Amino acid sequence: MSTESAHSHVDVRCPRCGSSEVRTVEAARTGKGAARKNLLTRLAKGPDKSGDGFIHGLEGLVLTGLGVGLAYTGVQQEKPLYVLGGVALAIVLAIGTVVVIRGDRREMAAEQAGQARADWLWRPAHYCYGCESVFCPAAAPWWGVLTPEQFKKFIWTEAGYGDQLTVGDKARDAEVPVGTLPGQPG
Repeated sequence: MSTESAHSHVDVRCPRCGSSEVRTVEAARTGKGAARKNLLTRLAKGPDKSGDGFIHGLEGLVLTGLGVGLAYTGVQQEKPLYVLGGVALAIVLAIGTVVVIRGDRREMAAEQAGQARADWLWRPAHYCYGCESVFCPAAAPWWGVLTPEQFKKFIWTEAGYGDQLTVGDKARDAEVPVGTLPGQPG
């Protein structure tokens, strides 16, 4: 009976190019060449919505204050158009701020709800420096070789926040191969 040490190094090779120069996605995001290849965002597990609502709230208060200031100036200078315009501007900006904050909260809730599923799919993934691809060494929980953009779209979509991929993000337009997740129709 053969036994191997639990601490022995497992040789992980890229299924596309055969390179052994691979790291977990988590390590690759901050490893060698990560900044040059923008791996921090290209291999992101999810959107970072922490603090967005607070910042948007402050912005909304400042802009609403400008409307109030305009109305106050109209009262001081006896200009009814300034008063009316300032009040209308303040109301529109206050309503807009509430809408934006509610949207931020919905997006943050979606991120939190999908975090466990994203972790399950993202943690076992490895990045190959040779051919710049992402794969799971044991083909579990998903299989295949993906580009970083396909990988990001796959993770975000499966976690339930794929709709938060921004315009201009190449992952938004990436096509994830059908059947990447076992059980998907192929």
